[in-house]
Amino acid sequence: MFLTSCHTEFQAHQLMFKAMSTDAVLQADVERVVADSVQALRAGGKILIAGNGGSAADAQHWAGELVSRFNFDRPGLASMALTTDSSILTAIGNDYGYDYVFARQIEALARQGDRFWALSTSGNSPNILRAIQAAQNQGVGVVGFTGKHGGKMVPGCDVCFRMPSTHTPRIQEGHEFLGHLLCGLIEQGMFDKDRANV
Repeated sequence: MFLTSCHTEFQAHQLMFKAMSTDAVLQADVERVVADSVQALRAGGKILIAGNGGSAADAQHWAGELVSRFNFDRPGLASMALTTDSSILTAIGNDYGYDYVFARQIEALARQGDRFWALSTSGNSPNILRAIQAAQNQGVGVVGFTGKHGGKMVPGCDVCFRMPSTHTPRIQEGHEFLGHLLCGLIEQGMFDKDRANV
């Protein structure tokens, strides 16, 4: 029973990644986001990242890869997760409501030319939708990460990565792969002159 379930999970994972690997639109969007992120960082902008639950962990993970290092030693890249400061999160949640925990931070911290990476497996998380609206109001470009159906967040995103699945764990696996891919390519585009033409 366990082996059958394990085999089924491996197959589902492989099928999703096969679909991603043959998706020309997704790959073109990766190149677009990398080029745009490199341009923003070189101009003094920063990448803000937010999500809920497992997506909050992804936001922190990716910000860590950019600020610290990914594949090689180099200067840190300006990035921050909006999911980490418990005093800010609880103050906003208490004073304005949980739907505003990311939007309020974007209003305070984001500047025109920054980029916001918004994660929501459903595409309908109210606090992510409000954050996307706040980013638009600030002149901040938005990259979305969601599932197959996209949800309400799609129209507010400049680029939206929709994983070819409706199953939350599969969507999150796709997001984590894309996050690593983007961090690696951005790092390469910023610092590795021999391979900078991403």
